[in-house]
Amino acid sequence: MTEMLSFPILLVEDDPADQKLIRNSLKKQRILNELHVVSSGEEGMDFLRRRGAYERGAARPSLILLDLNMPGMGGKEFLRRMKNDDELKDIPVIVLTTSDSEQDVIDSYRLQANGYVRKPVTLEAFVEVMKGIEDYWFLLCERPPRD
Repeated sequence: MTEMLSFPILLVEDDPADQKLIRNSLKKQRILNELHVVSSGEEGMDFLRRRGAYERGAARPSLILLDLNMPGMGGKEFLRRMKNDDELKDIPVIVLTTSDSEQDVIDSYRLQANGYVRKPVTLEAFVEVMKGIEDYWFLLCERPPRD
Protein backbone atom coordinates (compact mmCIF):
# COMPACT_ATOMS: atom_id res chain seq x y z
CA MET A 1 0.00 0.00 0.00
CA THR A 2 1.36 3.46 -0.91
CA GLU A 3 1.88 5.82 2.01
CA MET A 4 0.03 9.13 1.67
CA LEU A 5 2.41 11.95 2.45
CA SER A 6 1.34 15.37 3.59
CA PHE A 7 3.11 18.24 1.86
CA PRO A 8 2.91 21.71 3.44
CA ILE A 9 1.41 24.48 1.30
CA LEU A 10 2.08 28.18 1.86
CA LEU A 11 -0.69 30.55 0.77
CA VAL A 12 0.43 34.17 0.32
CA GLU A 13 -2.88 35.99 0.07
CA ASP A 14 -4.05 39.30 1.57
CA ASP A 15 -7.80 38.86 1.04
CA PRO A 16 -9.49 37.09 4.00
CA ALA A 17 -12.41 36.01 1.80
CA ASP A 18 -10.06 34.31 -0.67
CA GLN A 19 -8.10 32.76 2.20
CA LYS A 20 -11.35 31.28 3.51
CA LEU A 21 -12.44 30.10 0.06
CA ILE A 22 -9.13 28.29 -0.47
CA ARG A 23 -9.22 26.74 3.02
CA ASN A 24 -12.80 25.57 2.46
CA SER A 25 -12.02 24.12 -0.97
CA LEU A 26 -9.13 22.11 0.50
CA LYS A 27 -11.33 20.88 3.38
CA LYS A 28 -14.19 19.98 1.05
CA GLN A 29 -12.01 17.56 -0.86
CA ARG A 30 -10.26 16.34 2.31
CA ILE A 31 -6.77 17.32 1.19
CA LEU A 32 -4.30 16.25 3.85
CA ASN A 33 -1.74 18.96 3.18
CA GLU A 34 -1.10 21.43 5.96
CA LEU A 35 -2.00 24.94 4.81
CA HIS A 36 0.00 27.87 6.19
CA VAL A 37 -1.50 31.28 5.43
CA VAL A 38 0.30 34.61 5.41
CA SER A 39 -1.28 37.93 4.46
CA SER A 40 1.56 39.73 2.69
CA GLY A 41 4.69 39.26 0.64
CA GLU A 42 6.77 40.50 3.55
CA GLU A 43 5.21 37.97 5.90
CA GLY A 44 5.72 35.27 3.27
CA MET A 45 9.46 36.04 3.11
CA ASP A 46 9.62 35.93 6.93
CA PHE A 47 7.91 32.53 6.85
CA LEU A 48 10.32 31.16 4.23
CA ARG A 49 13.41 32.57 5.91
CA ARG A 50 12.16 31.60 9.40
CA ARG A 51 12.28 35.11 10.81
CA GLY A 52 10.25 36.82 13.51
CA ALA A 53 7.06 34.95 14.37
CA TYR A 54 8.20 32.04 12.17
CA GLU A 55 11.63 31.56 13.76
CA ARG A 56 10.59 28.22 15.22
CA GLY A 57 8.48 25.56 13.65
CA ALA A 58 7.90 27.03 10.21
CA ALA A 59 7.70 24.07 7.84
CA ARG A 60 9.37 24.48 4.47
CA PRO A 61 6.49 24.47 2.00
CA SER A 62 6.34 21.96 -0.84
CA LEU A 63 4.23 24.42 -2.83
CA ILE A 64 3.44 28.13 -2.66
CA LEU A 65 0.13 29.59 -3.84
CA LEU A 66 0.76 33.28 -4.52
CA ASP A 67 -1.59 36.19 -5.10
CA LEU A 68 -0.13 38.91 -7.34
CA ASN A 69 -2.05 41.96 -6.20
CA MET A 70 -1.18 42.72 -2.59
CA PRO A 71 -0.28 45.98 -0.83
CA GLY A 72 3.36 46.42 0.10
CA MET A 73 5.45 43.70 -1.47
CA GLY A 74 3.32 42.44 -4.33
CA GLY A 75 3.40 38.94 -5.73
CA LYS A 76 5.89 39.74 -8.50
CA GLU A 77 8.41 41.21 -6.07
CA PHE A 78 7.91 38.25 -3.73
CA LEU A 79 8.51 35.88 -6.65
CA ARG A 80 11.60 37.83 -7.76
CA ARG A 81 13.17 37.71 -4.29
CA MET A 82 12.30 34.09 -3.70
CA LYS A 83 13.60 32.83 -7.03
CA ASN A 84 16.86 34.79 -6.55
CA ASP A 85 17.48 33.04 -3.23
CA ASP A 86 19.47 29.81 -3.67
CA GLU A 87 17.82 28.26 -0.60
CA LEU A 88 14.27 28.97 -1.78
CA LYS A 89 14.28 28.98 -5.58
CA ASP A 90 13.45 25.29 -5.95
CA ILE A 91 10.06 25.61 -4.18
CA PRO A 92 7.33 25.52 -6.84
CA VAL A 93 5.10 28.60 -7.00
CA ILE A 94 1.63 28.74 -8.52
CA VAL A 95 0.34 32.25 -9.08
CA LEU A 96 -3.33 32.20 -8.03
CA THR A 97 -4.83 35.56 -8.91
CA THR A 98 -7.83 37.42 -10.29
CA SER A 99 -5.66 39.15 -12.90
CA ASP A 100 -6.38 38.26 -16.50
CA SER A 101 -3.63 40.58 -17.75
CA GLU A 102 -1.50 38.97 -20.44
CA GLN A 103 1.47 40.97 -19.11
CA ASP A 104 0.99 39.51 -15.61
CA VAL A 105 1.09 36.01 -17.10
CA ILE A 106 4.27 36.81 -19.07
CA ASP A 107 5.93 38.52 -16.09
CA SER A 108 5.07 35.66 -13.75
CA TYR A 109 6.64 33.04 -15.99
CA ARG A 110 9.68 35.23 -16.63
CA LEU A 111 10.07 35.42 -12.85
CA GLN A 112 10.05 31.60 -12.80
CA ALA A 113 6.53 30.90 -11.60
CA ASN A 114 5.68 27.25 -12.14
CA GLY A 115 2.07 27.96 -13.05
CA TYR A 116 -0.51 30.71 -13.43
CA VAL A 117 -4.14 30.11 -12.46
CA ARG A 118 -6.98 32.62 -12.42
CA LYS A 119 -9.04 32.49 -9.24
CA PRO A 120 -12.49 31.07 -9.76
CA VAL A 121 -15.44 32.91 -8.25
CA THR A 122 -17.49 30.07 -6.75
CA LEU A 123 -16.58 27.50 -4.10
CA GLU A 124 -17.36 24.66 -6.52
CA ALA A 125 -14.99 26.06 -9.13
CA PHE A 126 -12.35 26.70 -6.46
CA VAL A 127 -12.64 23.07 -5.34
CA GLU A 128 -12.04 21.91 -8.91
CA VAL A 129 -9.02 24.19 -9.34
CA MET A 130 -7.52 23.11 -6.02
CA LYS A 131 -8.11 19.46 -6.89
CA GLY A 132 -6.29 19.97 -10.18
CA ILE A 133 -3.37 21.67 -8.44
CA GLU A 134 -3.26 18.95 -5.79
CA ASP A 135 -3.40 16.11 -8.31
CA TYR A 136 -0.75 17.62 -10.54
CA TRP A 137 1.79 18.75 -7.94
CA PHE A 138 1.45 15.97 -5.40
CA LEU A 139 0.37 12.90 -7.39
CA LEU A 140 1.60 13.26 -10.98
CA CYS A 141 4.82 15.27 -10.64
CA GLU A 142 8.02 13.61 -9.53
CA ARG A 143 9.22 15.41 -6.41
CA PRO A 144 12.82 15.76 -5.31
CA PRO A 145 13.64 13.77 -2.16
CA ARG A 146 12.84 15.48 1.12
CA ASP A 147 15.75 16.68 3.19
